[in-house]
Amino acid sequence: MNKLLLAAFLLGSIVAKAQQEPALKLVACEGKAQGTYYIVKYLSADTSTLQPQIDSVFRVIDQSLSLYRPGSVINRFNETGAVQMDEHMQAVIKKALFTNKATNGLFDITVKPLVYLWGFGVSKPSFKGVPPADSIKAAMAYIGSRYLRVKGDRLYATKKGVEIDCNGIAQGYTVDVLGQFLASRGIENYLVDVGGELCAKGHNHQHKVWSIGIERPSPGDTTYEPVQGLVRLPGKGIATSGNYRRFFDQGRTRFAHTIHPLTGIALHNNIISVTVIAKDCFTADAFDNPLILMGVEKGLAFIAQHPEYALEAIYIYKDKDGTIKEAFSQGFKQYMEF
Repeated sequence: MNKLLLAAFLLGSIVAKAQQEPALKLVACEGKAQGTYYIVKYLSADTSTLQPQIDSVFRVIDQSLSLYRPGSVINRFNETGAVQMDEHMQAVIKKALFTNKATNGLFDITVKPLVYLWGFGVSKPSFKGVPPADSIKAAMAYIGSRYLRVKGDRLYATKKGVEIDCNGIAQGYTVDVLGQFLASRGIENYLVDVGGELCAKGHNHQHKVWSIGIERPSPGDTTYEPVQGLVRLPGKGIATSGNYRRFFDQGRTRFAHTIHPLTGIALHNNIISVTVIAKDCFTADAFDNPLILMGVEKGLAFIAQHPEYALEAIYIYKDKDGTIKEAFSQGFKQYMEF
């Protein structure tokens, strides 16, 4: 077969295949779950909604990991100090213990007593403001993943009074589970967003890699009036930690809901946010809190020193002169659309 005939044959095959394949349409599902919003977008020939199944995924995960759900697996552990884990809790505990070790203790799910002490827990705090030093010291006696043991599918605490809070990682895990659910339905192109933690695969309805907006400082900004930037997500996950979601101000200091597990003090450094890109949202969500606690220089050094974690990040922070600036890891810019 000569080249001209071969080209004509290949073109005819492509056209025939395109005619046989049903047109893919954009389907969007939106709702509220896990104390925030969710948006799931995907391309499918079947335009019937998957929202009931998506809501079911949230309910199953909440029954495992939600501190707001009475009788959840995590609440049973916190009440008794031991529990038989389901598959969701097993995955999250495994990741949490791995991240704890990888960050030298900067990620620690046993921070629950401190989260409540600082007023960021499920129940309302008994007082507002910075807790007394002796109260922080007393809570620190129960902080440390060294008090957790896993044996088969069982989790137990080696010290009475140790409790866990997986909110710093469960949302990223949920995002990936939803992505896996869509993939199980034969969907190859999707974007999942749960409260700003996202994962993406394939392309959007414009046949472009999924892009999401992030806030970036404008030049010379001192009040943080951000401009919109776009980040491409070619089969990646992204998560953000910042001081703008849950916080309180005392004097001229803003204390955010991220608690330093080695000091017991709520985040109050010069960083506005850190956005992390990783192989999946689970990983990005696990590392965003440790990276914001490390600060800009140490955080970027950590990423460079640990290529095995495949992390990229952008920090938005306030410089000494009050100017809002940004700093990137070496590979982050490849994802940005300037």
